[in-house]
Amino acid sequence: MHGQHLGNYAYGMWPVVIFNSFLLVFFVISFIGPKKKFEWRTMGVFIGFIVALFTEMYGFPLTIYFLSSWMGQTYPVLDPFSHHHGHLWLVFLGLADSNIAMTILHIISNLIIFGGFILLHLGWKLIHESKGEKLVTGGVYSHVRHPQYTGLFLITVGFLIQWPSLTTIVMWPILMFAYSKLAMREESAVEKQFGEEYLIYKNGVPAFIPKFGIRR
Repeated sequence: MHGQHLGNYAYGMWPVVIFNSFLLVFFVISFIGPKKKFEWRTMGVFIGFIVALFTEMYGFPLTIYFLSSWMGQTYPVLDPFSHHHGHLWLVFLGLADSNIAMTILHIISNLIIFGGFILLHLGWKLIHESKGEKLVTGGVYSHVRHPQYTGLFLITVGFLIQWPSLTTIVMWPILMFAYSKLAMREESAVEKQFGEEYLIYKNGVPAFIPKFGIRR
C-alpha cells in the first residue's frame, strides 16, 4: 500500500507552491494596498491561508495523511496521494473519478474566485479615482460598503470549494473575523472624516452581503 502511494505521489512541487502563493498574494496586495500596521497584520492572516492552501494542494498533503491514517482501508479511494483524488468533496461524494464532476467543480470554484477578483478590481478603481477626497457610494459601493473584502471572501470560498483542507477550514473563520474587525475599524475612521454623510450611507448599504432588489 505504501509503495503504491509513493509511486503515485503527486505532491512535493514546492516551486509551484512558491510561485502560486506569490502571484496570488501579489495581486491581492496590489488591489487592497495595506499601509498601516494593523492592515498588514490582517493581511498576514490571508497570506497564511494562501500558503497553507497551496502547500496542501501541491506541496505536502497533510489533510490526506490524517484522513488516510485515521480511516485506514475505509478511505474512499485506494490511491489518495494521486492529485486526482485530492479533491476531498468529490472523494467523499464518490465522484473523484468522474471527469464531468471534476470539470463542474472547477468551473464553479473558478467562477467564484474570478468574481472575487472582479470585485477587488472594481473597488480598488473607485477608491483610487476618489483619492480619498470624497465618499465613494457609486458602482459596487452602492451594493456593499466593503466590496474589496467581499471579493476577498469570495476568493477564499472558491478555493475552499476547489481544494478543502483541515488547515484552511480552521483558518477561514479566523480570516473572516480578522477582516470584519478591520472593516469596522476603517469605518470608524471614515465616519470621523465624512460624518453624517457616511452615517446615511452606512444605514442604507450592507457591509459585505448585498441585498437584492430595489434600494431606497
